[in-house]
Amino acid sequence: MFAVLKTGGKQYKVQAGDVLRVEKLNAAAGDTVQFNDVLMVGSTLGAPLVAGACVQATVIEQIKADKVITYVKRRRKHSSQRTRGHRQQLTLLRVTDVLDKGADKTGVKAAVGARTKVEASEAPAKKPAKDAAEA
Repeated sequence: MFAVLKTGGKQYKVQAGDVLRVEKLNAAAGDTVQFNDVLMVGSTLGAPLVAGACVQATVIEQIKADKVITYVKRRRKHSSQRTRGHRQQLTLLRVTDVLDKGADKTGVKAAVGARTKVEASEAPAKKPAKDAAEA
């Protein structure tokens, strides 16, 4: 069974056993992550997402893409040139399972991008108790 998932602003068509290069995720090599933004599973089309569907994958390693070199030369008589390079950070994944229901019961952590803020737990902070001597 195949699925279409969304991560890092892109969409990927995957099935079990596929190796995938996605935008960098907050996960170490060997971790299992779960993608909950599934647009399509088999012949089931979501509106916009398929409820309860997920794709599970194992992180192989964190890698960098090939270097992209940009060269800019400005107008004549100014002798201004600039060369820049960039290597995009990626995560290499192996898709292990495609589930069409039961995503919330798996217990696998959701895949979170490296630039996404992870909110602290919603538990209220305890206030320190006043000493009896102060009162």
